[in-house]
Parts: sequence; C-alpha cells; structure tokens
Amino acid sequence: MKFNFIGNEKVKEQLAYLMESDRLPHAIVIEGDEGLGKRTLAREIALALFCRSEGEKPCHECTQCSKAAKGYHPDLFEYSATGGARSFHVDVVRDVKNDIYVSPNEADFKVYILGNCHCMGDSAQNAILKILEEPPSYAVLILTVNSKSALLETVLSRSVVLTLEGVDAPQGAEFICNEMEDVDYTDALSALEVWSGNIGKAMQSLGDGKLSKISGIARDMAGAIIKPNEYDLLKVCSVFERDRETLIASLSLLKSILRDALVYSTGTALLSGQREQAKMLNSTLGKAKLMRLITTCDELVKYADTNGNNAILITKVCYELRRAQNR
Repeated sequence: MKFNFIGNEKVKEQLAYLMESDRLPHAIVIEGDEGLGKRTLAREIALALFCRSEGEKPCHECTQCSKAAKGYHPDLFEYSATGGARSFHVDVVRDVKNDIYVSPNEADFKVYILGNCHCMGDSAQNAILKILEEPPSYAVLILTVNSKSALLETVLSRSVVLTLEGVDAPQGAEFICNEMEDVDYTDALSALEVWSGNIGKAMQSLGDGKLSKISGIARDMAGAIIKPNEYDLLKVCSVFERDRETLIASLSLLKSILRDALVYSTGTALLSGQREQAKMLNSTLGKAKLMRLITTCDELVKYADTNGNNAILITKVCYELRRAQNR
C-alpha cells in the first residue's frame, strides 16, 4: 500500500497491514483535529479498496482510482454534517441503511464516508450500530470525528480507530511550499510550529494572513514576559478575550521562540522565524528560566484546550508565565 498522505506513518502501516491481510473491519473511525486530513485519508482508503492495479495500491491512475478521486465513482458515497450539535441527522443514516444492502455497481466494495460524526446524536449512532451488527461483506463505513469520545462505546467496539497527529515540521513545510507557490519555506515552517504540525490549519493561516497576526502577538508576548510589571503582559493578552484558538496558537509560537532562545548561542537552526526575540530572551533569561517557561507554555496549551472561560484563562496565562521566572 502506498497512501498519498503525508506523515502519520504508523497509521498508514496499520491500514496497510489490515488491508493486505484482509482484516479490514466494516467500520473505520478516523479521529483528529480539524485540518489534520481526516477526509483526505478516508478518500485514500476508498481508492485503495477500489484500485485494480497489479502493483502498489492505490495507483491513482486506473479507471477506478480516477473515478473515485474525481468524485463520481458509483460505489463511493460521502456525507458530512454542518458542524453544529446533532447536525448529522438520523435520516442520513437511514438513507445509508437503505442503500448499503444493494450490491456494488463496479467495484468489489461500497464505501461510505461519514464526516463530522461527532455531530451525531444517540439515535443516529444507534442507527449506524444496526448496520454494523449485520453488515454486507462488501460494505465499509469510514467515520471521521474530532474525538472518538463523541461516539458510543458500542460503535467503537465494532470499529478500528485511527488517530491522526500533526506532521514533522520540515516535512510539512516542503509539502506546503509545493502546494502554495508564493509561500516561503521559513513561513511554512513557522506556521507548522504554531499549529503543531497541522497542515490544514497552517495553510489556512498562511492564506488568510492569520499567521502574521499570531506572530505579532507572540513577539509582543516575548517582550512583555520580561517586563517588571504585569500590566504589559495583560495588555498583550487582552486580544484573546474572544479568541481562544489564537491564544493557543500564540502560546505554541511563544514556546518555539523560547526554545530558539535556549539554543541561540549554539548555532543550532532556529525554527520560530523570530530571531530578534530569541536573541533578546537568550541575553535576558538564564537556561533554567527558559526551560521553565517552555514547560509552562505546554501546560497552558493543555489547560486552554479544556477551559472555556477566556477571562480566567488570560489571568492564568499571565500569572504562570511570570511565576516561571520567579516574579
């Protein structure tokens, strides 16, 4: 198997093993944050199942691959919720149930890609479960979710779960530069550092100018954390009042700047793209404080992922970044 999908080598190896040993289950759950390529991988799985090549699959060249890639293969069906709670309606699942027992038109399989299944209510999930209890031999359902915790245990028990992660930054930067002609490698690298290897989010931020905003905030934070009073840092962080995602991204870039500051004098390549800030922090803070600040950024990102109160979050960010310096 040779999936046209960057990174996540263990996931691809697991898929290849299951498919080549004829152990692929009737249900696959792909979990991961928006932008990690869940739908892209789902389509690659469909191509591999349809492919008629005698060599590595999917070949992306045979008629079956071509039809699936262009979106008009008669045995490939895609559905996706709008993203709101319970927006994946049970009626869609009933449509799948009515169709799934009809034999394939051309391929050996019928593949149903169901996107944003975290938007399913219990009734829709129970309808899926009824299909999985007695599925036809040729049917494969691929469910994409932000987190498998959104699915019922009974659905998960009949599925194989694939968890996607961010890609290696240099590898991802090369991919982005090939996809976006006007993007500089350093900017692509910086974007991937900000978004923890999430290619989709990195490309979006490069396209809509959001990376520039995040870089500016992270630079301001780097300058503010060493100021003697807390006001400067609070002022910078006030922009996060209604934008938790930007806060998380800015903390991620700040962590990269701090890491660059830690290695600045060694001649190691800098990854954040913020040389002046790294130099300033290197000359101002000692190794111990830089390491504590890096750890603090990691802890704050995890905290921000689970805490929805932005006012409390901003206060905690300021407090913890200053506490890491014994202020």
